[in-house]
Amino acid sequence: MCGIVGLFLKDPHLEPELGMLVAGMLGTLCDRGPDSAGFAIYGRETPGAIKLTLRAPPGHDFDCLTEQLETAAGTSLPRAVRDTHIVVTVPLAREAAIRATLVEVAPEVSVVGAGRRMEIFKEVGRPDLVASRFGLPDMTGTHAIGHTRMATESAVTTNGAHPFTTGPDQCLVHNGSLSNHNAVRRELARHGLAFQTENDSEVAAGYLTLKMREGLSLDRALQASLATLDGFYTFVVGTESGFGVLRDPIACKPAVMAETEKWVAFGTEYRALVDLPGIDAARVWEPEPATVYFRERH
Repeated sequence: MCGIVGLFLKDPHLEPELGMLVAGMLGTLCDRGPDSAGFAIYGRETPGAIKLTLRAPPGHDFDCLTEQLETAAGTSLPRAVRDTHIVVTVPLAREAAIRATLVEVAPEVSVVGAGRRMEIFKEVGRPDLVASRFGLPDMTGTHAIGHTRMATESAVTTNGAHPFTTGPDQCLVHNGSLSNHNAVRRELARHGLAFQTENDSEVAAGYLTLKMREGLSLDRALQASLATLDGFYTFVVGTESGFGVLRDPIACKPAVMAETEKWVAFGTEYRALVDLPGIDAARVWEPEPATVYFRERH
């Protein structure tokens, strides 16, 4: 039931290979989640700007959309088109205007993610084919997380695919099932969080966003979730500076981590890690239940 991967690079020389390595990890777990797939890549930032990852229906006129957004921004906007998604780099001061323009001129276009470094791509389909459509093997960056989905809690749609994001440069992938997500969603909504789906995983992402808005670190927010979120789960969370891993107190979902001097990796199964460089000499372990593992760039 679902596959999760995460890769955090400690060696900058490996950054050009990030996408290729993560694509291999996702492809290995196709059989765990053939319905849909997605991934978040953390690459270079543009000072004073934010990246908006937008998803549009197939065949959408991205040239026309870019012209409309540039009119709203009052300046040219760097962009990168990848299949049904486009990443637009927007001055921070014009983000609100760009979002308002999107609602007005292109309501069929959705914001998949936003952040200084984060780009999110997800679609329905076999994970290796989804990765190929978006050109994942050619992407570069410092760290990434990914997901192959076997739907259990909601329909097989692009909106239901992971990662889920409810805050800047923050996203979550999940293997498992939350039993109290409806009650938690109602509570989060009272605090102003908006949700795009009925998926339980989006609720987990929203909970972490709220706790971090309240001043908790990701480590402490994950610890707090143990007392609030009921069910069986493994979370991998991406942030601007790193990624975290948490299993529920029973830890019935499979998980494995590995670390060398050059990287730290997570996989639902060890086979997702076997092609990483230096895996034969890596320290390999099973994450403990109810224990937060976090790696961060300083």
